[in-house]
Amino acid sequence: MADRVLITGGAGFIGLHLASRLLADGHEVVLVDDLSRGRRDRELVRILRHAELIECDVAEPWAGKGLARAYDAVYHLAGVVGVRNVAADPGRTLRVNVGATLNLAQWCLRHQPGKVFFGSTSEVADGAGQLSLAAYPLPESVPFALVAPRSPRAVYALSKMTGEAALLHLGGPTVVRIGRYHNAYGPRMGTAHVIPELIGRLRRGDDPLTLPGAGQSRSFCFVSDAVDATVRLMAVSDPAPIVANIGNDAEEVTIADLATRLCAVAGRHPRVRPLPAPEGSPQRRRPDLITLRSLTGYEPQVPLAAGLRLTYAWYARAGQAR
Repeated sequence: MADRVLITGGAGFIGLHLASRLLADGHEVVLVDDLSRGRRDRELVRILRHAELIECDVAEPWAGKGLARAYDAVYHLAGVVGVRNVAADPGRTLRVNVGATLNLAQWCLRHQPGKVFFGSTSEVADGAGQLSLAAYPLPESVPFALVAPRSPRAVYALSKMTGEAALLHLGGPTVVRIGRYHNAYGPRMGTAHVIPELIGRLRRGDDPLTLPGAGQSRSFCFVSDAVDATVRLMAVSDPAPIVANIGNDAEEVTIADLATRLCAVAGRHPRVRPLPAPEGSPQRRRPDLITLRSLTGYEPQVPLAAGLRLTYAWYARAGQAR
């Protein structure tokens, strides 16, 4: 039977890919977005032929006819993301991310949707890795730690950990699922992330190609795999709250290797100039996916080489790294 599904941040990166998947699965989809990051591009217009859009700021109290309906599932993906955006206004990041999730919690207590999914982040575990409090790959059970709690970047992890706590202790009948995304990438992800930034600079012909944190390593997850993991996690029947890493642990690459692969895709061969890593960025990021695998049977399907080709082709068609 088709569910009625609400997606906050539904016009954004993961949100729109998730909406497309849920529509293909036959569900009724309602998007909530203030379009501060998402945009009315051709992908959103295509989705809105089959889905409804409620334009509102979820950091403000949730109200309005569309939000007064009963929903079988809610996917909460709205928030300020991207290191550049967070560092530019950490105060806004905290207000928006925490405010939106607390509003969601209050809304769930009133309207009692069947399930709620919260899009969290690998950054809630980064501190434990940096302080050697756990071994890689990092499981969900690592302690939450902020290496530099007064830095602007720390605000993002703090806002997501606060959101996790608010929903894990929600109470009431709503089933809670928390997915910690690890370096999801793909078409339409904006510019405030390493892969589209590199694509944009390669397409501009930058030479030398500066590369902050060239020796750092990441495990990148193509967006269709991240969406599949999200849907699978929401389908788990256990009523107990679940926190699960979402990512691709099959390939861990340095930023230098990532740049080499993108250069090959672009057919460009600039000189590479390594630079110091951005302040506060972790040396390594790799998720433990045991929880997700054991509960859902999830396995990532898109190798990094294929995902980079798909992503580069999309940005080339779009004409710019948006």
